[in-house]
Amino acid sequence: MHSHTQSSLAKFHLMISSQPQLSAHPTLFQPPQLRPRSRLVVRNSDKIPNTTNKQKAYPFHNIESKWQQFWEHNKTFRTPDDDDIDTSKPKFYVLDMFPYPSGAGLHVGHPLGYTATDILARFKRMQGYNVLHPMGWDAFGLPAEQYAIETGTHPKITTERNITRFRIQLKSLGFSYDWDREISTTEPDYYKWTQWIFLQLLKRGLAYQAEVPVNWCPVLGTVLANEEVVDGVSERGGHLVIRKPMRQWMLRITAYADRLLEDLDDLDWPESVKEMQRNWIGRSEGAEIDFPVLDSDGHEKDTKVTIYTTRPDTIFGATYLVLAPEHVLLSSIGSEAQSKLVDEYREVASTKSDLERTELNKEKTGVFSGYYAKNPANGKAIPIWIADYVLGSYGTGAIMAVPAHDTRDHEFALKYKLPICQVVAPTDTGFYDSGRAYSGEGIMVNSSSSASELDINGLGIREAATRVIFWLEETSYGKKKVNYKLRDWLFARQRYWGEPIPVIFLEGSGEGVPLLETELPLILPELQDFTPTGTGEPPLAKAGAWVKTSDPLSGRPARRETNTMPQWAGSCWYYLRFMDPKNSETLVDKAKEMYWGPVDVYVGGAEHAVLHLLYARFWHKVLYDIGVVSTKEPFKCVINQGIILGEVQFLVCRDRDGNLISAESIDTLSEYSQEKVAEEKVLKSGDAFVLKDNPNIRLLARAYKMSKSRGNVINPDDVVSEYGADTLRLYEMFMGPLRDSKTWNVSGMEGVHRFLARSWRLIVGSPLSDGTFRDGTVTVDEESSMEQLYHLHKCIAKVTEEIEGTRFNTGISAMMEFINAAYKWEKLPKSIAETFVLLLAPYAPHVAEELWSRLGHIDSLAYESFPKANLAYLKVSTVVLPVQINGKTRGTIHVEEECSEEDAVRLACQDSKVSKYLSGKTIKKRIYVPGKILNIILERDSVKVG
Repeated sequence: MHSHTQSSLAKFHLMISSQPQLSAHPTLFQPPQLRPRSRLVVRNSDKIPNTTNKQKAYPFHNIESKWQQFWEHNKTFRTPDDDDIDTSKPKFYVLDMFPYPSGAGLHVGHPLGYTATDILARFKRMQGYNVLHPMGWDAFGLPAEQYAIETGTHPKITTERNITRFRIQLKSLGFSYDWDREISTTEPDYYKWTQWIFLQLLKRGLAYQAEVPVNWCPVLGTVLANEEVVDGVSERGGHLVIRKPMRQWMLRITAYADRLLEDLDDLDWPESVKEMQRNWIGRSEGAEIDFPVLDSDGHEKDTKVTIYTTRPDTIFGATYLVLAPEHVLLSSIGSEAQSKLVDEYREVASTKSDLERTELNKEKTGVFSGYYAKNPANGKAIPIWIADYVLGSYGTGAIMAVPAHDTRDHEFALKYKLPICQVVAPTDTGFYDSGRAYSGEGIMVNSSSSASELDINGLGIREAATRVIFWLEETSYGKKKVNYKLRDWLFARQRYWGEPIPVIFLEGSGEGVPLLETELPLILPELQDFTPTGTGEPPLAKAGAWVKTSDPLSGRPARRETNTMPQWAGSCWYYLRFMDPKNSETLVDKAKEMYWGPVDVYVGGAEHAVLHLLYARFWHKVLYDIGVVSTKEPFKCVINQGIILGEVQFLVCRDRDGNLISAESIDTLSEYSQEKVAEEKVLKSGDAFVLKDNPNIRLLARAYKMSKSRGNVINPDDVVSEYGADTLRLYEMFMGPLRDSKTWNVSGMEGVHRFLARSWRLIVGSPLSDGTFRDGTVTVDEESSMEQLYHLHKCIAKVTEEIEGTRFNTGISAMMEFINAAYKWEKLPKSIAETFVLLLAPYAPHVAEELWSRLGHIDSLAYESFPKANLAYLKVSTVVLPVQINGKTRGTIHVEEECSEEDAVRLACQDSKVSKYLSGKTIKKRIYVPGKILNIILERDSVKVG
């Protein structure tokens, strides 16, 4: 439990009271059954002159700074440790994807996911859950190192500065993180366990070294991942990237391919994300087939080209082979006549990323190797080509090309005038088009050879594939094979700013020796010069005293590994460390992991849908296998929030003569110049936008992802300063469904700010003549009417349902509807106001805390019970009853369904429209049908005409 001395509590009291006319009760807030309640006494807290119209709506500046201080000082959102926590209560672990603390700080796109997780965390706390809601930093990596090189500032300094900026910004938004659990991947106490995991991988043969083709950037002096290369240049800096073989550390993620695939089915993840992972893993069943290479006389050499295919049934249609430019056989089978062309082609291909090479719509290129191979099915000699649409990292790095039944092969064959042989006839013979590749179902044709004794004519494609595989294995030309697109994880980086790899290499033999676990952490040395060496060696090679070491067991001289781990490493397991961040003895305590795991809700961008999530799942499964974790998967539910686009830009087009051109008449935008149009000059016309002064000119309307290069980044600090943190939180949730992309619009910000101001004034009252607000509230201690209870419990039911379904925008709409209804009431019962404030609290916690305090509560509302809807109040128990006088309808009254005749008549006599017909008259008879009609018959001489 938390314990503070009387002096420290007095200091907090002094700190709060030293703020303009603020004071706080000096006890710490603690959850029920764990800590005594904290109390906050507010005296004249809002008697501060307002400086802006926004601030006059309600005093958010004063409110937000006060409650942020209170939460931080009292550790309101601290998740208790095992000794303090009641593990009989349900747990809720909600996590944001690890942010990278860049120098630019947050933009308004970042808080979208953070606000969603905070609403869920606050909601679950109020429902009685133990909540784990932490924050930390993924702070190693290339951007910090490049910035350090450019500025001469050590990356540790810039990283710490950036973290401080991020932390301040996040706290200014009132997120209920447990800051006592804050971690950074750059701290030795953290990366000690990243290194420990690497050693476990090494023990189990899941980490190894291999010579592999990599994306090498000479200027940056490092290997880049595929996603860090765009159009042949580095994403950061735009430097030329080439493909070259290097000895690298690899992680054998392929050993877990089947488990990674199979376990997706049980996850509550977006189906699109699961499908992306399935495609990335890319499991396929087919065959490996050996094609003997022929010499210039047509005789078989000792060399063979092994290909992998998912369509062994089409072997008779293979009219040429294609090798990847990096294929190992090229050095031994290329002819002298073609060697220059082959070398030139391979050099060009080395500058392209895998993504560029495999784009479906790109023009196919290739070069003939000068050699041929024998198709084992029919004995024909077929040419061996080299083309970059085949990757060395997939299958065997070679394919048999069947141009009649594969689109890429067909395009290539047409361009280079290679044979096309149809071997699959569609069942519907009228469907076949010889001008296109056919890849559908059908019957085998042109698929027999007496020389090979293989005949599959007339078979369906599946039966034919089975027959071919049997023949391959019988003749030793091949075998059945399951293959994956997934490649082993390239784990080494030629960088300084990363986790050191805990391995040494013995002098002389070069044998790799893992560090003892007791030697961890292997701390990254302080380097003043961390620029690329220019030799291909990593910057760590410059740390001579650190690199030279000895084997602790044999005493032999050795050198440390100078590559570092990739940025992905620290983010693979950080969710586990949050469960037990201060443990120096083990990665995570078993009891804590068993209670908190797995993460219940994990929120982040869709850009991490494959690599980060796949790598984290791989490490988790390894840790599961060695008994560190108790669950097979790390994240139960994943939610990808949409991106926030910059405000809509309006553009008008002009031709070369400067004439305005309407957008719908333009085919090619490049032929026209474009000018920005100010929003006040734009008019909405149906689904389009036009010039206000010339409605015949339709405009282009576009919104772009926020980026510094486009100049459309919105700083959340500016929004908080002008509107308040609660408004920003509320607006980002109100823009639309969490998972959809949304366009920033200041007018929407104004709308939610008005809603908060109306909520404030409903409970506190209108501002006084000097612009300040009275103390306390304008609520009354009276019973609530049925109408008030109906609107309140309708709001409770809707807000609860929408938070649970992460439909936060419609939850806000429900609260807006409630406020609209409440403004029509003459009085606001205190009990109604209290319940509404609790509903508002997860969304707008600062104003909710302040209102809760003004309603007379001395405790924070963070652990108050979230309201529950009483369905009895939601039943429509009143009906509209027509009232007739002598058979003529004179008005209507609202009555309960079970209203008695006497009460119905009494209400009719009180109704202003009906009573004028009854005043001073004698009632002769009453006809009452409950819920249907009341007909009052008057004495004839008493009937009023009119």
